Amino acid sequence: MRSEADRAYVLAGLEAVDAVTVFGEDTPLELVKTLRPDVIVKGGDYSPETVVGAAEVRSWGGECVIIPLTPGHSTTAIIERLRSRPHE
Repeated sequence: MRSEADRAYVLAGLEAVDAVTVFGEDTPLELVKTLRPDVIVKGGDYSPETVVGAAEVRSWGGECVIIPLTPGHSTTAIIERLRSRPHE
């Protein structure tokens, strides 16, 4: 498993991502309540009913989006490919 910092770095590089944060609690619920995001996104291994904070986001007019998983395109797979490339 890759470090949280590695995963955050990859996600922060995506054009559609405004911010990435790492949390130390078991769930991001308190962070979601504090930040009040417009959208909460999780991978296809979740359902809207199982996303922590989804109900709260919807309560203030936001949405919960589930993105289908694409084999070989996880942040872990991307990090592995980047690490295996020869350094220039």
